[in-house]
Amino acid sequence: MQLRQLGKSELRIPKVVIGGNVFGWTVDRAQTFRLLDAFVAAGLNTIDTADVYSAWVEGNQGGESETLIGEWIKQRQRRDDLIILSKVGAGTGLAKAHIAQAIDASLQRLQTDYLDLYQAHVDDANTPLDQTLSAFAELIQQGKIRVIGASNYSAERLQAALAISQELNLPRYESLQPLYNLYDREAYETQLETVCQQADLGVIPYSTLASGFLTGKYRSEADLIQSARGSRVRSYLNPRGWTILKALDEVAAEVQATSGQVALAWQIARPSITAPIASATNLDQVNDLIKAAQLELTSNMIDYLNQASQY
Repeated sequence: MQLRQLGKSELRIPKVVIGGNVFGWTVDRAQTFRLLDAFVAAGLNTIDTADVYSAWVEGNQGGESETLIGEWIKQRQRRDDLIILSKVGAGTGLAKAHIAQAIDASLQRLQTDYLDLYQAHVDDANTPLDQTLSAFAELIQQGKIRVIGASNYSAERLQAALAISQELNLPRYESLQPLYNLYDREAYETQLETVCQQADLGVIPYSTLASGFLTGKYRSEADLIQSARGSRVRSYLNPRGWTILKALDEVAAEVQATSGQVALAWQIARPSITAPIASATNLDQVNDLIKAAQLELTSNMIDYLNQASQY
């Protein structure tokens, strides 16, 4: 499987990253193991999670995803083959003292001595950027993390963080994890993409299938009833969304793929994107991730999808 460099870092990741947000939410322990086994068996070795996954589920407190991944890592005994990404700061902020506690808790749950990429999950306007970056620098020095990244930062704040890293000789964010998919294009393409390209940052978007909407699974209100993600998908059910699905259907038929595979392949083909993150709840969906990493769209197909999803 072809690997891509993440920013200017030493990390090399495949064209698709599996998202761990569903582990401990809509996917139980046994299924988590099956999905990760299938994903890694295909040569895709990068897993994204966060300390907050999945605190939004009744009865959960956060850390469930990391715990299941950690149990899988321990049982399979193949940590050196994997690239593990996690995040800190959602709902808690990015103060130095919190980061120092959070990393140890994440490492314990993941049953590993280090993370390959540790990401600031949500920007914290109440904590000076240099404090957060200094905290990450200490973790790198301690060998607890290899590389740092940002998620959900504005272009202005991302630029400010990069400037402080350079000015104070601190580690810099090597990647950005933004919301980005065929429907949600505008914020990334008009604000963040230029910053990422100018700074040579890796980009690993989340919600790349728009909570499953871009797979074609949800085409009407009736389709939302049995879904745990129904409330998230509802906003896509409009004329623009249906136009995007129609274009995906047509391209998918032409290349003999699924709509989800095409939606991911469209992202993979964009020069600024390193690898989309996508979750899976069954083996068919894992197969979609695997095939998306191998699917190449023509320039005409990409242009057609761009036009269909104009904002």
